[in-house]
This record gives sequence, structure tokens and C-alpha cells, in this order.
Amino acid sequence: MYGYTRKDKIRNEVIQDMVEVADVEDKLRESRLRWFGHVIRGDIIAPIRRCEILIMAGLRKGRSRPKKYWSEVIKQDMSLLQLAEDMTFDRKAWRTCTRVEG
Repeated sequence: MYGYTRKDKIRNEVIQDMVEVADVEDKLRESRLRWFGHVIRGDIIAPIRRCEILIMAGLRKGRSRPKKYWSEVIKQDMSLLQLAEDMTFDRKAWRTCTRVEG
């Protein structure tokens, strides 16, 4: 990009700023929240909503680090962007709030 090679020793961040590419973390957050919007707007009897309601009881916890569940990650993403779950029903507003430019 822009004719630079490794020999020029220009940092990745500088090239990303010139090309105006968004961070991978932000794009992943955008796609997670977009899918969350689809799930919440879906019918309550849809298979994906029924799976969301299931409670994982009786699972044996190991000695390793606890698993990170999708709902926990979504809550973190929503708190980071200061979003509420009821905002998902307005599709246009939800898209503008979760969209990452770049």
C-alpha cells in the first residue's frame, strides 16, 4: 500500500491511518452487535431465541479460566458504547450507533 515495503520500516499504525482502516477489534464488535440486533428483533419462538433462554445448569467447572459466554461479551460491548437493549428495535438508530467507520 502506498508503495512502502518492509525495507522502509514504517509502522503498521502509520499505514493504517493513511489507508483509514478501522481496528479489527472495533469491526468484530460491530458484527457482534449487528447479530445481536437480528436476534433480539427476531420472534421469541425462533430457535436462536430458545437457545438464548437455555440455562447451563449442572456444568462442572474446571480449574482453568472460566469460559466467556456470548451474552457477557455483548453486555461489555453495549456498556462500552453506552447502548441499551431496547434500542435494537429502531434499526436505523441501532445501525448508526454500532457502525464503525473505516
